[in-house]
Amino acid sequence: MTHTARINYSQLAPTAFRNLYQLSSGLRRDLLGHRLVDLVLLRVSQINGCAYCIDMHWRDLIKMEADPRHLNAVAGWREAPFFDERERAALEWAELVTNVPHTDPSDEAFARLRKQFSDEEIAELGFVIVTITAWNLLNVSFRNPVPEKV
Repeated sequence: MTHTARINYSQLAPTAFRNLYQLSSGLRRDLLGHRLVDLVLLRVSQINGCAYCIDMHWRDLIKMEADPRHLNAVAGWREAPFFDERERAALEWAELVTNVPHTDPSDEAFARLRKQFSDEEIAELGFVIVTITAWNLLNVSFRNPVPEKV
C-alpha cells in the first residue's frame, strides 16, 4: 500500500472538516478524564486500522506520562493488569460500539458500563467513539499518512 494521501480532504471539504474538528474539540475530556478518552481513541483507532490516529493518540498519552508498556497493551487490555475497572468498561464498550455492524452491544455489557459511568458520561463516551470512528474512516480511506516527524 502506498503511504501517499489520495486527496487532501480537509482542503476539499473545509466546512465539513471544521465541523468534525469542532465536534472533536467539544468532547468532554474533563468529564471522562483525559487518559480514559485517549485510551478509547487509541483502541478504536487500532480496531479501525488508522495508523495516523494510533500515532497521534499514542503520542498524546505519552505526553500525559502514560507508561509505554501500558499503551502497548491496549489491544490486549483484557489480559493486561494495567487498566482499572472504569477503563476496562470503557474499552469494552468502545470495542462493541465500533463493531456494531457485526455485533449488537448486549444488555450485560451495558450493565457493566453503567456500574462505572453515569448516563451523562455514557452519552459522552458514545460521542468519543463515533467521532474517532469518523476520523479513522476518513484517514484510512484517503490514506492520510503518518508524519515521519512531528
